Amino acid sequence: MKTNVYIDGYNLFYGCLKHSDDKWLDLYHLFANRIIHAQDPNAVIETVYFFTADIKSKISTQGEAAQNAQQSYHRALQKMYPNNVKIIKGYYALEKGNLLRYKQPPDKSDRVEVWRLEEKQTDVNITLTAYRDAIQNKAEQVVFVTNDTDIEPALKALREDMGDTIIIGIIIPIRSNSRRPQNERLSKYADWTRSYITDDELADSHLPDKVPTAKKPILKPEYW
Repeated sequence: MKTNVYIDGYNLFYGCLKHSDDKWLDLYHLFANRIIHAQDPNAVIETVYFFTADIKSKISTQGEAAQNAQQSYHRALQKMYPNNVKIIKGYYALEKGNLLRYKQPPDKSDRVEVWRLEEKQTDVNITLTAYRDAIQNKAEQVVFVTNDTDIEPALKALREDMGDTIIIGIIIPIRSNSRRPQNERLSKYADWTRSYITDDELADSHLPDKVPTAKKPILKPEYW
């Protein structure tokens, strides 16, 4: 069964990877071989889409090193899986915000200026890519790796427009021992839901520390 996977990189990072040793993650191996194959041995993973945005080094804790690490990671994925992993980028918008100061009860007159960082276009890119794959018969099964309710309308549209001709899977990118809540709204339209990713699955799905290329190898960042 032709299967495509649509990964919300922001959700995956904050649900499974932040403050972990698993950032150098082999996305294809994790989802194709460890998770989806176990769910359905007949699934053949055609494309793993990774939706992300370039880090802004000026506001990152690691500065330019974080930006370089992310670029190395993207290059390593594309070198390892040139035909099976596609990276689709939105962007981060850094804007000044005027927000309510936290207090109880809220006081509309008490505001504080902050920098507000928002990832743009990711949800739109995920839903449009998956919907087009479905209607163009590029996939018989679409699997979303996200915990974000913003894609709920797209799942509803897929189910209404495609009926039983498409299988919808949901993988919630939170660790099995996490206290983060699972968003159950997405499962209303899914044929199956996997509500966690285990520590062992993540640890066993790393890229090689050194990915060979025609020139210099791509190295796993030291602080990862």
